Amino acid sequence: MTVEETAILGGSVRLLQPVRGYRVAMDPVLLAAAVPLDGPGRVARVLDAGLGTGAAALCLLARAPETLRVDGLEIDPDMAALAARSADLNGLGGRLSVTRGDLMAPAEAMAPGPFDVVLTNPPYEEAGTRPPDPGRAGAHAATVPLARWVGACLARLRPKGRLVVIHRADRLDALLAALSGHAGDVEVIPLWPGADRDGVARPARRVIVRARRGVRGGATLWPGLVLHTADGAHTPAAEAVLRDGATLDAVMAAPSEPSDQFGLDPAG
Repeated sequence: MTVEETAILGGSVRLLQPVRGYRVAMDPVLLAAAVPLDGPGRVARVLDAGLGTGAAALCLLARAPETLRVDGLEIDPDMAALAARSADLNGLGGRLSVTRGDLMAPAEAMAPGPFDVVLTNPPYEEAGTRPPDPGRAGAHAATVPLARWVGACLARLRPKGRLVVIHRADRLDALLAALSGHAGDVEVIPLWPGADRDGVARPARRVIVRARRGVRGGATLWPGLVLHTADGAHTPAAEAVLRDGATLDAVMAAPSEPSDQFGLDPAG
């Protein structure tokens, strides 16, 4: 396997990843930005379920207090090894512990738990639609039903701990169904691609969902984040998250111009 170094999060994170196969895009950066660091309750121990090459975990650690620790669980030995190397490359080897293992194994098989937060980027594709490249197949093909994946993540949380998930928007119904009866205070954060060059709005392709284990609070639908302007550039809000390390909560709370909010071209 040929490996190259890629700079993400505005160059503040150095990531080792395969030249061919699964390549990190913006999803793990957005996932890390969705993790609240101020509670409710303590936020000191985080599990990255399906660590991959470690992009989400490293982006989280890059903006988190030094007291925060991340355990990464990854079934692919090559990806787990790259994540561990990347942690050392960023001087974060003491804060990111990488375990090669199966999320579907009993929670007790992975020590120590439970966790304050579990973040995860579940397999996106349906069974039977595996990409031709083995690396991408390992990252994206749904060999585990989404409900089982979510259940295994919830099992590793402390009571009232938070699950943070990024997934396909067209699977939102299945994701919410998997959480029903097991977690509450559900927050849905759409990730909008922005209007096309003709000014026509486009539906969200990705969504971030946060929920707390064992609570009964209702659901909240946030305005979310518009990723691109009509000319394809990142919106200022997206740039703040993807390059400057801003949190999703911070950019959603900030006042914005209409062109920022809807992904419109300011010159149009």
